[in-house]
Amino acid sequence: MLQKAIITRLMADFAAKRASKDLGYFLAVTTVASIGEGKVRQQSGDVLFPVDFSCITFKMLTGEVLEGIVHKILKHGIFLRCGPAESVYLSHQKMDDYQYVPGENPYFMNSKSSKIEKGVVVRFLVIGEKFIEAEKDFRAVVTLEGDYLGPIS
Repeated sequence: MLQKAIITRLMADFAAKRASKDLGYFLAVTTVASIGEGKVRQQSGDVLFPVDFSCITFKMLTGEVLEGIVHKILKHGIFLRCGPAESVYLSHQKMDDYQYVPGENPYFMNSKSSKIEKGVVVRFLVIGEKFIEAEKDFRAVVTLEGDYLGPIS
């Protein structure tokens, strides 16, 4: 019973952390290898247990090709969601040949009739990423400059 309580607490702490600069976003604990002997903290009376576990993480790396879903269109670019990352920015300057088309549902269109609008899946190249410590979240800047990048049909 104690082990179940420890694992439940581990999962709650794990979910609250969201991400770390070195490992990226924490997605799921896959295995718990060991739970060590508990140590009582003098001031609070809490018991801390060292836990050895494996987990699945996600981190965008500069130079990596990924896919994301457009969730916001602005005059000067778009924001995409890529896994747990929601602040993936694609500037209009990094969308070769695409032009902004304003309206109630704005979008970007190029000369080949390729359209980037809300809900479209886009393949992109990561050109920079930054971890925001206060938010435990990442920001990324991406481009469509390269082969086989852009909206996916």
